Amino acid sequence: MQRRKATQEEAAALASAVRLRIIRLTHLEELTNKEIAERLDRDPATTLHHVRKLVATGFLEAQPARSGNRGAREIPYRSTGLSWRLDDVGMDERLGEAMLQAFLGEVADVGPSGLEQTRLVVKIDPEELKHRLYSLMEELAARPVDPDTPSTAIYLALYPGG
Repeated sequence: MQRRKATQEEAAALASAVRLRIIRLTHLEELTNKEIAERLDRDPATTLHHVRKLVATGFLEAQPARSGNRGAREIPYRSTGLSWRLDDVGMDERLGEAMLQAFLGEVADVGPSGLEQTRLVVKIDPEELKHRLYSLMEELAARPVDPDTPSTAIYLALYPGG
C-alpha cells in the first residue's frame, strides 16, 4: 500500500480522539451525524463540527442522502480509509495522545469483559517486530470487507520493556 506524509491540515484533523472515533465508526458502515452523536454520547452540533472537519480533509465522504424518520433528509458519512494510507501519523505527540484517548474511550464503551488482552516482553530487534506486526496489519487492512464477518478493532502500542 502506498503511504504518504500527512499534510498539516490532515495531521490537525487526526489530533482529536473524537475524530479518530468517528473515522472508526464509519469505516464499515455509513452513519448520519445524528447516529454518530448517539454512538459517542455527544451533542449532534459538536459531532457535526468534527464531521465537517473530517470531510474537509478527506477522511470522511458524504454518501447519497436518504430519508430518515418522518421523511427528513439525512446525509450518511463513510470513512475514506485515508487515515490508514498516511505514514507515521502516530509519531506526532498530539496524534499519539489522540490515538490513546480514542482507544481508552472505545475500551470504556466495551468494558473490560469485552476485551481480549495480553501482555508480553520480548527480546527482539524493535524494527523487526514493528515490520512483522505492521505487515500483518497491512494484510488485514487490504482484505475485502465481508459483511457477515464480525469486526475486530486493534490497538497496537510498542514501548520499551526494560
